[in-house]
Amino acid sequence: MDLKYKRILLKLSGESLAGEQGHGIDFDTVLAICKPIKKLHDMGCEVAIVVGGGNFWRGRSSGDMDRTRADHMGMLATVINALGVADGLEQVGLTVRVQTALAMQEVAEPYIRNRAVRHLEKGRVVVFGCGTGNPFFSTDTGAALRGAEIDADVILKATMVDGVYDSDPKKNPNAKRFDRITYMDILNQNLQVMDMTAASFCKDRGIPFLVFSIEDPENIVRAACGEDVGTVISNG
Repeated sequence: MDLKYKRILLKLSGESLAGEQGHGIDFDTVLAICKPIKKLHDMGCEVAIVVGGGNFWRGRSSGDMDRTRADHMGMLATVINALGVADGLEQVGLTVRVQTALAMQEVAEPYIRNRAVRHLEKGRVVVFGCGTGNPFFSTDTGAALRGAEIDADVILKATMVDGVYDSDPKKNPNAKRFDRITYMDILNQNLQVMDMTAASFCKDRGIPFLVFSIEDPENIVRAACGEDVGTVISNG
């Protein structure tokens, strides 16, 4: 297989790291995800990763909870996942740097765009934590922002679903999966595959966004090589 994309931004959901237990981090699952990333790296691909935090925290536990505080708790959850993924990547033989949008210099570098790009150029994998570093924004938007800042060729979103559907495939057995769809369709039809802010941002920047299933971690390699493993979202 040959690479289609030289530099990728891989978005990993927190749930994808939890394995069958459904919460927390399952390190066998993490290692299974890290092995194809190592394969990509060995093929010459520059890999940056944004992690979600849904395996630990999914926002306000009640309507009375302060949204800003709840979002800060979610950012801290992404740091736990970023460190876990970094450990897995190191175990398979990669050099890794974790950068966080909130300063916590004892455990990670602060996010600095030029430093992140230099790490990629030197063959290091960079894992970004804390999303954008701001409340009210999802880690999808964090992935879109980091992808634009590092000039990624594509954003790969590894999820628990194998693409974009016109309705929830878990509820509708007749849901139609799209091979390709435009950002305008995502926005107009309010398809819940990504945050609308992220969709609008990627649309304006012209960054392709590929949604695929992480159930088979080798799909990460297939996606970076341009194989048909999910749904490509673009401006058409």
